[in-house]
Amino acid sequence: MSGAVPGAAPKTAGPTRAGRVLRGPRPEAVPVLVGRACTLVGLLNIASGVFPRFRHSRMHAVAEVLPGTVGPFAAALSLSTGVLLLLLAHGLKRRKRRAWRAAVALLPLGAVAQFTYRHSLVGVLISLALLAPLLRHRDQFAALPDPRSRWKALANFVLMGAGSLALGLVIVSAHPNRMVGDPSLADRITHVLYGLFGFEGPVDYRGNTSWTVAFSLGALGLLTAVTTIYLAFRPEHPAARLTEEDEERLRALLAKHGSRDSLGHFALRRDKAVVFSPSGKAAVTYRVVSGVMLASGDPIGDVEAWPGAIERFMDEARAHSWTPAVMGCSETGGEVWTRETGLDALELGDEAVVDVADFSLAGRAMRNVRQMVKRIERAGYETRVRRVADLGDAELNRIRRAADGWRGTDTERGFSMALGRIGDPADGDCLIATAHKQDAEPGEYGDLKAILHFVPWGTDGVSLDLMRRDRSADPGMNELLIVAALQAAPKLGIARVSLNFAMFRAALARGEKIGAGPVLRAWRGLLVFLSRWFQIESLYKFNAKFQPRWEPRFVVYRASADLPRIGFAAMQAEGFVTLTPPLPRFLRRRAAGGRPCAHGVTEREARAA
Repeated sequence: MSGAVPGAAPKTAGPTRAGRVLRGPRPEAVPVLVGRACTLVGLLNIASGVFPRFRHSRMHAVAEVLPGTVGPFAAALSLSTGVLLLLLAHGLKRRKRRAWRAAVALLPLGAVAQFTYRHSLVGVLISLALLAPLLRHRDQFAALPDPRSRWKALANFVLMGAGSLALGLVIVSAHPNRMVGDPSLADRITHVLYGLFGFEGPVDYRGNTSWTVAFSLGALGLLTAVTTIYLAFRPEHPAARLTEEDEERLRALLAKHGSRDSLGHFALRRDKAVVFSPSGKAAVTYRVVSGVMLASGDPIGDVEAWPGAIERFMDEARAHSWTPAVMGCSETGGEVWTRETGLDALELGDEAVVDVADFSLAGRAMRNVRQMVKRIERAGYETRVRRVADLGDAELNRIRRAADGWRGTDTERGFSMALGRIGDPADGDCLIATAHKQDAEPGEYGDLKAILHFVPWGTDGVSLDLMRRDRSADPGMNELLIVAALQAAPKLGIARVSLNFAMFRAALARGEKIGAGPVLRAWRGLLVFLSRWFQIESLYKFNAKFQPRWEPRFVVYRASADLPRIGFAAMQAEGFVTLTPPLPRFLRRRAAGGRPCAHGVTEREARAA
């Protein structure tokens, strides 16, 4: 995986060589500055509308002339304008055309209101000062919209509703000196809920404060309703799916070049989009998550044509102002990505690859695995390793249902190293290893106790997709099936087997050795602590049982500041973080865009028994 790249320039440093700083194009300064200005103005508007002491402080002289604080309803208008500007700020930073249009429409209205109601020339000048760079640099705000669906409306309603409730409690409680009596927390929450719908609640104030609070709460409720209705009824542009034609082209590329990358077959996930090189000889698959254009593995196809596919990928990212990133590419892939784009690369972990010819249960190093496998076999378990094409429909359906039923989470996981389905007719070359116990009481899935699913890696290899087991089965099911697959591999023409990906494997291995420095030990300690939730150490130790060779994998990114965002987007893509409600199970079978697709499990996981 680290061979020379045909046509590559002389290599002066690898993607992680010390001192190598390759950076991609930075976002233009004007959109970033305008977005930050809108954030500041929005926060000041919200503060001037919520906190009475702020309105009577020295900062009040500035806040009163900000766009939106006009007329007798200054508190409510400043609050609503501040929220709108905060919503627009992120879009302006990302050079979104629609955010630019909204800001250009909002600022003149603010200037007119300043002059009409308050005769404030300073307020007009502030609006025009913000409007001027927007108009002058309008060509920099040309990014296209992100893929979207109706779920955004529901997510907006939940998030905006929760935010309005929290901010409403602050508004209600920000006037203690004018509050009549001492209302309880329940009364204040009730007052906020009534106010969001435009009704008077149980909390009362002296003077005009009741009107100020009522208008502010009404403005929050109106903003929540308007933004939700807009998202619900705007034209829908669902996330891109892999079309039948795209899948056929990708399969043709994999047939010629699939032996190069063990993650190549995962490009056939049907919830990914794809861009092809001008020649059609290479492609990059990706998914957009939270504004991050996330590719996985190496480009598909001829290495000579990779630069063309990568260029198309970067053009698409620039057109939509998405943050480009690649998860899990090989060393060769990292070299091409950094050379062609100016992006940087960081080692993410290692892939465990077992060469079938070198695998044996003999020897001291394999003692624990050997003993565990023999103990399970004595308990009455037997294994079967077959191609998907060799399974009958009834058995395949039972395996599919068991894999779904044994999934440990409600949310399906997987993206970079998961296919997302089992038993599709187009995936007949996939490999399934199953464990059975004949003398056990038949359960919901008969005598089936564990499943391993592998996808093709060229013509002579397979790559682990998922591991599922009945939680009531004896420990060691995963080890049993991996050994069974490795022992059956020669008869199936398989020479290499890719197991799980071990994140930060090198740091874990070096950190436990004698002589490791304090920094490396501290980093290993943090990884061990995080392993309580993310199975970092357990996956490494599980893979190490089979004495694999380790192939490094990299994350490619534009700037160090993007890494937290890329990491969060990757966790969303893999299913560890869910911001929108998951589809009901009866709808998940249609998650592949309406095409016939056998429903499977998308999590590539391994748990040491």
